[in-house]
Amino acid sequence: MAKAKVVFECSECGDKHSKWQGKCNGCGAWNSLIEVVEEPEAKNVSVNRFTALNTQSQVVNLDQISAQDVSRKVTHIDELDRVLGGGLALGSVILLGGDPGIGKSTLLLQTLAHLAQAGNKVLYVTGEESVQQVALRAKRLEIASNPNLRLMSEIRIEAILPQVEQEKPDVVVIDSIQTAYSDFLQSAPGSVAQVRECSSILTRLAKSRQIIVVLVGHVTKDGAIAGPRVLEHIVDTVLYFEGEQHSNFRMLRSVKNRFGAVNELGIFAMTDKGLREVNNPSALFLSSYRANTPGSCILISEEGTRPLLVEVQALVDQSHMMPAKRLAVGMDGYRLSLLIAIMQRHLGVQLYDQDIFLNIVGGVKVAEPALDLAVVLAIISSFKNKPLLDKLAVFGEIGLSGEIRTIQKGQDRIKEAVKLGFTRIIVPKANAPKEKIAGVELIVIENLTQAISYCFS
Repeated sequence: MAKAKVVFECSECGDKHSKWQGKCNGCGAWNSLIEVVEEPEAKNVSVNRFTALNTQSQVVNLDQISAQDVSRKVTHIDELDRVLGGGLALGSVILLGGDPGIGKSTLLLQTLAHLAQAGNKVLYVTGEESVQQVALRAKRLEIASNPNLRLMSEIRIEAILPQVEQEKPDVVVIDSIQTAYSDFLQSAPGSVAQVRECSSILTRLAKSRQIIVVLVGHVTKDGAIAGPRVLEHIVDTVLYFEGEQHSNFRMLRSVKNRFGAVNELGIFAMTDKGLREVNNPSALFLSSYRANTPGSCILISEEGTRPLLVEVQALVDQSHMMPAKRLAVGMDGYRLSLLIAIMQRHLGVQLYDQDIFLNIVGGVKVAEPALDLAVVLAIISSFKNKPLLDKLAVFGEIGLSGEIRTIQKGQDRIKEAVKLGFTRIIVPKANAPKEKIAGVELIVIENLTQAISYCFS
């Protein structure tokens, strides 16, 4: 028997190396090489993996193609439809990732139930649970039996394809792609080669049969979807299901979408009956907000096409050891260090001996630069132990020279704050509306000094 050959495969790109090294030559990732056994392709496999994919593409001219909007299937879950761009696009491949126990299977089972009730035929292929376990979850979620909702427990891709061809479903869910494997490869399920091969076969199935395929993906300890990075390039849409461990709120975020806008955010609440939509997240995040509290500031954020008001909290305390601590939850820690340096330079506030802790309430992660002004005002408020003005909301990016820069969709942010009852809004000069708003004081500023002067004079 021939001796198996050992190679080192990159977990990010799948590039193979003859020996271990710190950096992958293919993608440049560090410490990503994993030792695997390279075995020859299996012979005499009884089922052809391309039995159901024997169509052949034709070469056409651009003017021969009908440039119509892609057809979609509405899931009847408004938050999910918002993130997807209006519904499930026909022939699309969607990758859903999230921490264990966050609610991925619950969300998909509820979605399939709505689709089946609307007359669509759906197939749920589970590789991590038995069909009895799925039935127990459906009973807990009070999902009624429906002949259009079909279940299957299988991880072998050569057994899944004939069932898909026989059932002819409109939507197929593979839970999860890391458990699926192909007989044509000898590596274990979840390996780089297996994940890449199985996802490629399922993608070709979706495109050739105009079937919607949803793949559930595991995540690593860093929060990224496990497996080769090429997996996110193959699929049409990448969704991340996020949430704090001790919170009932769940955030569904789109980071890639070929059929809609990216960075859309859908918010759910986990209950004993499954996931429930949160239609007014701003009011929810501000439900525990207490006015006249030092170190608290309301930010008018923008997640995709939705304005969102969240509370930014800061705690500044005298440090008893050097260097002072800097901790940020919900924002980039390097951005916090940058803003502290701007405050020390342009406001003359010495924070080198102060511990600074910052938190975005509700488990929301804000990455846009409009967060800057709210962070600075919250830190100064805590440092001076002086609360901000009542019913005040802010947004604005701070430059290195202390100027306040314009922010996109400023008018939508202002309207959302007014709708929730805020009467004072600090805005960059370029975002100031041309017409006054009745009952609302708009504070137009050009630099950071003007904002501090208004809030703490």
